[in-house]
Amino acid sequence: MRIAVTYQDGFVFPHFGHTAQFKVYDVENGQVVRSQVVSTNGQGHGALAGLLSQLQTDTLICGGIGGGAQAALASAGIRLYGGVSGQADAAVQALLDGTLSYNPDVHCDHHGHEQGHSCGEHACGSEEKHGCAGNGGCHAE
Repeated sequence: MRIAVTYQDGFVFPHFGHTAQFKVYDVENGQVVRSQVVSTNGQGHGALAGLLSQLQTDTLICGGIGGGAQAALASAGIRLYGGVSGQADAAVQALLDGTLSYNPDVHCDHHGHEQGHSCGEHACGSEEKHGCAGNGGCHAE
């Protein structure tokens, strides 16, 4: 099993399409045997599903993720655990232990937000004053 996590400074990065790195974990017999941080080389959104396929990833843990990226992951046969926040290593261990808290209905769409729209709890502090909450939602201020 190979698990990828959107990654920044040890934590699950809150928005799949903007992640600069993945931390990739190789799992054998229910234990992490190797991990490495991989750059996305500036790729974003749908192209990231292709990168994950090239890395032979079968599972992704992330924060918010849009519908197009979800469809690309599904087409690539990559299982999605979205709406996750916190430390990346802890999230992977929780997945392996069967205790990972995630949102099966995660959705994030920064395009066309209406003023005051909120489907999340906190912002990631971007210049556009929107963010993907750890529960997988987005918040436009």
